Amino acid sequence: MEKEEVLAMSRKEKNDEGLVAAENQGRKVGFLAFCALFIVIIFFNLFTGQINYAPMTLFWGFIAAEAYPKYAFTKKSGYLITVILGALASICCLTAHIVSVLL
Repeated sequence: MEKEEVLAMSRKEKNDEGLVAAENQGRKVGFLAFCALFIVIIFFNLFTGQINYAPMTLFWGFIAAEAYPKYAFTKKSGYLITVILGALASICCLTAHIVSVLL
């Protein structure tokens, strides 16, 4: 393939590698911000005597959702275990939150 053919194919795909890189960087920053806010909320709740089921539900659900595409791409069992355990932990925390609110 010649250089012009490769460039023409790339233009047809309409994938902007700069935009993809920016989105990936944004996801990394978002992950760090999520974790920082999670830690602040957990410590605040512990300090004020509140339960932490709701933030734990979100945290474990996020971890499971983050690991799933990695498992789908690599088929590594570690990611599958993370998906399963994260989903189970999220479901358990959600159940505990609902029970604690209703009782």
